[in-house]
Amino acid sequence: MDIGKVKVIPMDKRQATELAEYVVREQLKKRVVGTKYLGGGSFGRAVCVRLEDGAKIVVKFLCAHGMMEKEAHDLKLLKKHCPIKIPAVCFERMSDEKIPADCYGMELIEGKSCLFALGMLFMSKRRRMEFADKITAALHTIHECTNSLFGDTMSPDCHNWLDYYRPFAEGVLERAEKMSKEGRLSQKVINAMHAAWAKFDVIFSEQPQEACLIHGDLNVGNIMVGKSYAVTGIIDPLNCLYADREYDLFQFDNLTGKRFYLRETYVRKYGASRYCMQKLAFYGLWNEVYCYIRSGVLVNIILNPLIKNMYRQLKEL
Repeated sequence: MDIGKVKVIPMDKRQATELAEYVVREQLKKRVVGTKYLGGGSFGRAVCVRLEDGAKIVVKFLCAHGMMEKEAHDLKLLKKHCPIKIPAVCFERMSDEKIPADCYGMELIEGKSCLFALGMLFMSKRRRMEFADKITAALHTIHECTNSLFGDTMSPDCHNWLDYYRPFAEGVLERAEKMSKEGRLSQKVINAMHAAWAKFDVIFSEQPQEACLIHGDLNVGNIMVGKSYAVTGIIDPLNCLYADREYDLFQFDNLTGKRFYLRETYVRKYGASRYCMQKLAFYGLWNEVYCYIRSGVLVNIILNPLIKNMYRQLKEL
């Protein structure tokens, strides 16, 4: 994974909506009767386009070069191996003089994000556990897709996990140290990273034997639910890899995930390595710092608990 900051192609809500309509007409040769801007993160802009025949297509613009091919590839791969619906990719389009950012079209997954389905937080424990059982079973099915090599899904090239992950983690730490010296990252973050790095060889002493396909960002925000909070789909993979399957588990504890016992359920059903909790703390902290390096957006409401958890898990070694 590239560790440098991404140069973002500017695209506002109005521009994304207008361009989405143009792209759908161009690619699908169908009349558009409505559009709705769905939102955007650091690098993506998503627009729902409604067609004359009633079909709804989501156009996602990737406002950084090289991301569209990877994301479309990973959606297609995950769709083959996930029992829960993942959006089908309808088309892919590279940028040109008319469209400033690469984009692709996909089917709309109906419903809302679990993160915003606030009533789910007050469901009975039994129903929350049933939700966890369904999601973890789906993720485990994805993990059963394996490769002989670790690394990016488009070009895995490492014979063991640490050949891939250690250089990446070391690169994130070096970049974080540089940013701290420049006053762009607090010393408390660096202190936590140094404490964790000192125990790297212990935390990662048990090597994963299988290179498993991972979603990369399966938190409650990327789980869609519909009527009666039934699961309708999984969306938005990020940096899919053939990896240590536990690299997919730290996201389960982010946001409101702990309320649904997602990580505990997966570990209970499918087992975990000896230092799983320490690995998840390490993965979570490094991932958040990596996202800050790439996007320039620091989310302290997520980062601060990760720092505390890192120290908590180090004490258990």
